[in-house]
Amino acid sequence: MNGVHDMGGTHGLGAIDAPVDEPLFHAPWEARVLALTLAVGAWGRWTLDASRHQRELIPGPAYLAMSYYEKWLTGLTALMASRGLITAAELASGQPAPGAPKASPPLTADKVAASLARGGPAMRDVAAPQRFSAGDRVRTRNINPAGHTRLPRYARGREGVIERDHGVHVLPDTNAHDQGECPERLYGVRFTARDLWGETARSGDSLHLDLWDRYLDPA
Repeated sequence: MNGVHDMGGTHGLGAIDAPVDEPLFHAPWEARVLALTLAVGAWGRWTLDASRHQRELIPGPAYLAMSYYEKWLTGLTALMASRGLITAAELASGQPAPGAPKASPPLTADKVAASLARGGPAMRDVAAPQRFSAGDRVRTRNINPAGHTRLPRYARGREGVIERDHGVHVLPDTNAHDQGECPERLYGVRFTARDLWGETARSGDSLHLDLWDRYLDPA
């Protein structure tokens, strides 16, 4: 979807501040948010793509004012409420409703290391057409979906070159909305900076994006 979260290539936002020796967490609550996200996500009530889309739904002014883990917490609580894991009253009070049933958590402390090591692989061993090969020139589609997509705005309607075929992967555009995994070919595509931003971009610079089959047409 088009929103403030998709800021790549946008002018006027200043230089990227890359702190030296930045800590993993800036405060203890950030570590707790990560732990909550992993623990609640283990219930399997939503997909990784759905959680990403939920953060995209945060209104622009609030999104810009939030830190990284504030966005995570806002998206997490919204998903918990919409999927019936908590009520609005419980969220407001921070306490479970009297008599609310308790369930055994699917992810306990002894399982965390193995869960993190396993990750969330999105590659699928299924057949899918391979329309492109390394060296093929392609053009991305100029789409403006209301739902989730991994095709950034700055790369829409632009020409690039296929660098590699990554195999078949879950399609975020459908997986974020409970419409199935719909696995498709995922390609590594190289764009020159001038393909993306015109003649004022520095010659010789390039950018690589991993893009699903449905985002691409032959150039």
